[in-house]
Order: sequence, then structure tokens, then C-alpha cells
Amino acid sequence: MSMEKFLKEIAALVDGEIAGDGEILISGLSNIPMARAGDLTFAVPPHLDEAKICAASAVLIPFNVENFPKPAIKVADPRAAFAKLLELFMPKLEIPKGISPKAHIGNDVKISDDVTIMPFAVIDNGAEIKSGAIIYPHVYIGQHAIIGEDTVIYSSATIREFCKVGKRCVIHSSAVIGADGFGFTTKDGVHTKIPQVGNVIIEDDVEIGAHVGIDRAAMGSTIIGHGTKIDNLVHIAHNCKIGANCLIVAQTGISGSTTVGDNVTFGGQVGTVGHITIGGNSVYAARSGISKNMPENFFGCGFPIQSHSDWLKHQAALKKVPELIEKVRKLEQTIEILSKV
Repeated sequence: MSMEKFLKEIAALVDGEIAGDGEILISGLSNIPMARAGDLTFAVPPHLDEAKICAASAVLIPFNVENFPKPAIKVADPRAAFAKLLELFMPKLEIPKGISPKAHIGNDVKISDDVTIMPFAVIDNGAEIKSGAIIYPHVYIGQHAIIGEDTVIYSSATIREFCKVGKRCVIHSSAVIGADGFGFTTKDGVHTKIPQVGNVIIEDDVEIGAHVGIDRAAMGSTIIGHGTKIDNLVHIAHNCKIGANCLIVAQTGISGSTTVGDNVTFGGQVGTVGHITIGGNSVYAARSGISKNMPENFFGCGFPIQSHSDWLKHQAALKKVPELIEKVRKLEQTIEILSKV
């Protein structure tokens, strides 16, 4: 990343307040460990001490930090300000508008103006691609699927038949939206497939990471609420309903017919059983196992799931187990000696 701006110019871009020399020339953005002279980085607690001694020429810091030893820009939210700068100064990709002659466009496809469809993408019969959408090479858009305005779909992603993707979504490489749900009946040891005739609806402003699988509903719709962000390698099973503005971290698996409220965060490798409801405004730590209905405003950990405060108590108690075992062993030895007297 390359740029040339004075620190005071950058402060104006992020509504920040200069602390120190505003005439320093900034030529790049970096994180704290990788920063070099000429770079701007950012720091929030508990990383402020690390930032004080890093090689960066200047640091974005919170307004309430005093006596910082480096030139700085004080802002309300350093992370958000740094993200804005990354967006402003990242190199722009050159993406030609229009439909490549090497793309396959099926029958009765509706394509709005200002759409980009790159070579070797396949838009199947009856699909609709709305204005501003960008379809990268080797993407498959199934029959009668709908892709909303300004949505970007990266290489090798698959949007199966009848699925709907909203506006301003980002779907990363090799994600599969609308694969069949895992539904079978078993009789005499033989598994027979249950037809999965529903679809997936992705609402507006959703981001879906690489190698994510979101299964179509057996009937009705699997729904991902607006503003939800899904990390790589997540599986969301058929008939789930994920609320708005959720964060779902890598390797999480959400079983079928689970309903998740708004503003829920799942850490990495969280797993759930199916047919439960998980209340909104909640956080589940990495590797939590959720096996029952959960309330709103809950901070959960562990398996079986428990409150974070209870989990901390249990972890503290577990550390004492070796000491307790040794005490019991000594008591047993004492009892044995006394029993022989």
C-alpha cells in the first residue's frame, strides 16, 4: 500500500485531533508488529504500550490517552478510523464493466445495466443479475436465482437455483449457497434422500467467507439476516434463520432449523444442535456447545453450555484438582496407618 499524505491531512479525513507533529509525512499503513518508519498504525488497550515502542512514525489512539510519546491522531474509535483509511487508500482494482463473451448466459436471463460478468462465469436460465453486481470467473448462478444490486461474488462460488442474494453482499471464493440440506430417512439400514425443495435468502449487506456452506431449506427458506458477517469454513444447515448483524467465526456449525436472534456472536468452532432458539444480543465463546434453547443477552462458554461466570469458576476449580488429589492420597495413607494402631 502506498500513499503520501501529511499526518494533519489524515487527521482531517478521520475527524481526528493531532497530538504532536502534524507535518510528518505518512507513506503507508501497517499493524503494530510490521510497522516501519513512515507508517501509520493504530492502538487500543491493551496494545498501547506496544505501540509506544514500535517503529511506526505515528499512531491512531483513543481520545482519552494522554502523554503518548509518538506523534498521534486522537479519534473516538481507532479501529474504525483505521478501517476507513484502509478503504480510502487501498489500490483500486481495474474491473471492466460489461459481459465477457467467454461467459455463458442462459435463456431468459435478466441482466441490468452496469453489471460485470467475467470470463467463464455461468448464468443459468431464468436468473436475474441486478445493477452494479460483479460476477467473477467460474461463478455459477443457478436457474431463477436473483443477485441484488452492487453484490460481489468471487471466483468459484456457487449460488444454486431459486436462491436470492440481496444488495451490497460479498460472497467469497468457493462458498456454496443453496446446496441440498442433509435430510434422509432410514429404513432397514438404507438411507433415502428427502427432496430439499426450498431455497436460501441472503438479505442485504451480508458478507460470506470462503468455503462457507449454507444449505437450502427442505421447504421454505434458510434465511441469513441483513448485515450478518460469516467467516470462512462455516456451515449453516437447512431451515436455519440467522438474525441481523450476527458475527459467525470460522468452523462454526449451526444445525438444521435453528433460529438465531439479532446481534449474536459465535466464536470459532461453536456447534449447536438443531431445532433450538438462540436469543439475540448474545456472545458464545470459541468451541461452545449449544444443546438447548438459550435466552437473550447471554454470554456463554463450554460444553455443555454455561454462563461465562460459571465457566470461569469451574476452570479455577479444575486447577485445584491435582492439589486435592494429593491431599486425598495423604489422608488415605494417614487413615490406613491409624487403622492399624
